[in-house]
Amino acid sequence: MRIATYNVEWFSNLFADDGSLIEDGTWSGRWDVTKSMQVSALGRVFQAMNADAVMVIEAPDTSPNRNGEQALERFAKRFNLRASRALIGFHNHTQQEIALLYDPAKLTVAHDPLGAETGKKGSHDAPRFDGVFRLDLDIDATEDKITWSKPPLEVALITSAGTALRLIGVHAKSKAPHGADNDAEAMRISIANRRKQLAQCIWLRKRVEQHLTAGDSLIVLGDFNDGPGLDVYEKLFGRSGVEIVLGLDAEPDMQLYDPHAAQALTQRIGARVATARFFVRHENRYLNALLDYVMVSPDLAAQNPRWHIWHPFDDPACFDQTDLRDALLTASDHFPVTLDIEI
Repeated sequence: MRIATYNVEWFSNLFADDGSLIEDGTWSGRWDVTKSMQVSALGRVFQAMNADAVMVIEAPDTSPNRNGEQALERFAKRFNLRASRALIGFHNHTQQEIALLYDPAKLTVAHDPLGAETGKKGSHDAPRFDGVFRLDLDIDATEDKITWSKPPLEVALITSAGTALRLIGVHAKSKAPHGADNDAEAMRISIANRRKQLAQCIWLRKRVEQHLTAGDSLIVLGDFNDGPGLDVYEKLFGRSGVEIVLGLDAEPDMQLYDPHAAQALTQRIGARVATARFFVRHENRYLNALLDYVMVSPDLAAQNPRWHIWHPFDDPACFDQTDLRDALLTASDHFPVTLDIEI
């Protein structure tokens, strides 16, 4: 079984309101990339992955005039993908849904959100992800109300072999200081965004603990916009959101595992793996970052799973296939992460 996570930059721009693909010479949301170029590149990447299930981050928009599931299924049909059915959970207003594209011959899936509905009043006890989580973020004796702009997708999944899994697809808060006019404003926004990102990860960790206590086989995957040692503000808060979700201060049977996160935690200096590549204009260079993870529960970690980052320059199989290497660079600023496991 191959399970993947893939953040597709501006995926929604590639579809008309009726869900049909736009394959023409107009610009996509990517720099110097047309819609036809990005569609073709994405088709090549998804075909190469050949995954049983892909947690698509920044999936096509669902709104009164658009259907993200229909759009993804039309994309799958266009490129004859086994993963031909789509599932979206709670819709959001960002034009960036979280969706599962899966092979219906291998998997039975359902959106199965846990936790209580809160309304605007909120709750301390890991409420449903479309609700409100109450937490004091800045130790001022006043509780903040935390929400997800992109509520995680909770999936109850059963494989054709009868194995039951829980999947949680995640797109955590970005820490980038969008809208800042000066350095001081950038610092203020960055710290506020990090507080919210950490609060979302604390909320998610509470859900993880519920699953592990119940003995569920669990995979948490997606874009965390965070990682060990990723930015200077981590020292201010002591740990990253990724470390919180992994539960590194918990007993071994209550921890999740991702080998790339483990490597980043033990090797602060030197070569590091990356799942995303961004161009930093004011420095005229590319920045590689580890943002995308596939975390597994202890029972799954014991079954000899194999992780693979489809980085066009770091992975020989991707680099040696020129068309795949070019497709990975054209398709998105993130690269897929796959997990192969016998389940």
